[in-house]
Amino acid sequence: MVGKMRDSSASPNGSFTTAMTLNEEGLTYVPKRYILPPSLRPERTLCDTCLPVVDLSFLRHPLLRPQIIQEVHLACKELGFFQVVNHGIPLSVMKDAIDAASEFFDLPTEEKKHLLSSNVHEPIRYGTSLNHVKDKVHFWRDFLKHYANPISTWIDLWPSNPTCYKEKMGNYTKAAQKLQEELMEVIFESLGLNPSYLHEDIAEGSQVMAVNCYPACPEPDLTLGLPPHTDYGMLSIILQNYQGLQIMDRDEKWHAVPVIEGALVVQLGDHMEVLSNGRYKSVLHRAAVNSEKKRISIASLHSLALGKTVRPAPDLVNEQHILSYKEGSFSDFLDFISQKNIIEGKYIDKLKINS
Repeated sequence: MVGKMRDSSASPNGSFTTAMTLNEEGLTYVPKRYILPPSLRPERTLCDTCLPVVDLSFLRHPLLRPQIIQEVHLACKELGFFQVVNHGIPLSVMKDAIDAASEFFDLPTEEKKHLLSSNVHEPIRYGTSLNHVKDKVHFWRDFLKHYANPISTWIDLWPSNPTCYKEKMGNYTKAAQKLQEELMEVIFESLGLNPSYLHEDIAEGSQVMAVNCYPACPEPDLTLGLPPHTDYGMLSIILQNYQGLQIMDRDEKWHAVPVIEGALVVQLGDHMEVLSNGRYKSVLHRAAVNSEKKRISIASLHSLALGKTVRPAPDLVNEQHILSYKEGSFSDFLDFISQKNIIEGKYIDKLKINS
C-alpha cells in the first residue's frame, strides 16, 4: 500500500512536475522516483573539520600576499575548495541575487514553462532534477541556467518575470565575473605560473549561472538535491543562503560546507585539473536537502569560451609531471552530457590520458 501511495504523485502521462510543485502540494513522503538506493543516500553524520577560509583583503598587502598564495595552494591541492571573505562583492548585491532567484522559483509553473528545455546546448533553460526527461532517479531541485558573459549578449534572454531579475542577478553576475578574474590570477600564481597567464581568455571566457532551488523535503534522508559530481569548468563561485553543499575530501569523507555571512565558496573544476596537469584536482560535491527550509544556491561556472580548448600549461609538464590530460572545451562537455548525465560518467575521466 505504501508503494502505491508513493507512486500516486508520479506525473500523469509523463507531464512536467517540479520539486517546488510537490512541496506546495504538502506531501508528507518522497515519491518513489526520488528515492535513492541505500548506498547513494546521504549520511546522517559528516566530518566536522575546519574548512579553509581565505581573506582576500590580505592580497593588497605585499608582506601578506605570499601567505595568502600559500593558503590557496594548500586548499587547492588538498581539497580543491575554499571559501573567500572580503572579496569585494557587497552583501546587498548577494542578497538581491538570492531574492531574485527565490522570486523566480516562487512563480507559478505556467509562468516559467516557456523556458523549459532538456537540451543542454540551450543558452537559457529551466528544468527540474538533472534532466527530467532522461533521469531514472529524480533529484529534489528545480533550476534555471543561463549564459552570462558578456552580459550584454545574453541578458535579453534572461527571465523578464520577476521584473527585478535582470537587474539584481545582473549586478551579482558582473561582480562574480570580476572576482573570478582575480581568483584565477591567485590560483595561477599558486601553481607557479605568471598571474596574467591566459588573461584575455579568462576575461572573455564563458560564464554560466546555475541558479538552483532545493525546496523543503519531507524525507531528506532518502534523496539528494544533486548527486556527487564535479563541475566541468576552471572554477565555480557559489553563493548559498542555507547549508546544504557538501564536499568530499581526498580520503573520501564528506564535509558539510558552513554558511558564513558574506563568504563565497570557490570550487575547482575539471578544466582546472587539466590546466594544472593534475597538480590540483576538481572537487567532488553534492547538494543535500532539508525538511525545514527552501535553499537557494547560485553557482557561477567559469571556463574558457565555448569552443576554446583547455590544455595543461606547458610550464607544468616535465619529466616529473608527464603530460596526463587531453585538451577539452566547454563545447566538448556539453556534447558529453548530452549523451550521459553526471551519474553515468565523469567528464574528467574522458580527458585523462591512458584512463
